[in-house]
Amino acid sequence: MLNKPRYPQAETLAELERNFAEINGRIQTACRRAGRHPDSVRLLPVTKTVDERRIRMAHALGYACFGENKVQEAWGKWQEMQDLPLDWVVIGHLQTNKIKYMAKFAAEFQALDSLRVAEQLDARLASEGRTLDVLVQVNTSGEASKYGLAPEAAEGFVHALAPFPRLKVKGLMTLALLSQESAKVRGCFVLLRRLQERLQRGLPDGMSLAELSMGMSGDFEAAIEEGATTVRIGQALFGSRSLPDSHYWPEGGV
Repeated sequence: MLNKPRYPQAETLAELERNFAEINGRIQTACRRAGRHPDSVRLLPVTKTVDERRIRMAHALGYACFGENKVQEAWGKWQEMQDLPLDWVVIGHLQTNKIKYMAKFAAEFQALDSLRVAEQLDARLASEGRTLDVLVQVNTSGEASKYGLAPEAAEGFVHALAPFPRLKVKGLMTLALLSQESAKVRGCFVLLRRLQERLQRGLPDGMSLAELSMGMSGDFEAAIEEGATTVRIGQALFGSRSLPDSHYWPEGGV
């Protein structure tokens, strides 16, 4: 298992600015290696456990869209910072008892893998008069500890979402294997890209799978080289968390 690096805490605006500049530079370099335009990759700062003060500093640096694993944490931050034009992206597993909250505030949900959740979320969004961009989560590592659909189940699942007009399907998401074997990590990204290419043929009307959300603090450059359009970066921007990764991801951290 990979020994994860410890990232120093970014407590000041200058420290955050330096970290964002470094990560953006690495994104641009990875894009050049892959023959891609840097604007084709979105940096999604992940703010789980990050306090309001530092999120406000990140906004001052020009960022207005943040990722959160837990609906309740995102909900609290949304309530506290409604004076800022922020979008909140839920990137973790959604329990049905949290659907009513997410339907009120989230701009995007990147971990859809349940038709039961899809049906209830669509109904709640209708009552709120809202729509929601969603990505389908695929388990590309084959680990039982991870959420997400088996790759072979993804096509049927995507087509089964057609009756839910409030859910705007935009792409796929995955978490790679947490391993020091880079070929195995990259293989997870390759699998998702190939699945995307196959599923884009014959999609129901109104659906798109143009987005690939894959890559985190330790592996985002390989993800970009394999086609990621969103990379989810937390600790490399804000610093290592005090809570264990198991508090947020059964399989590892962003």
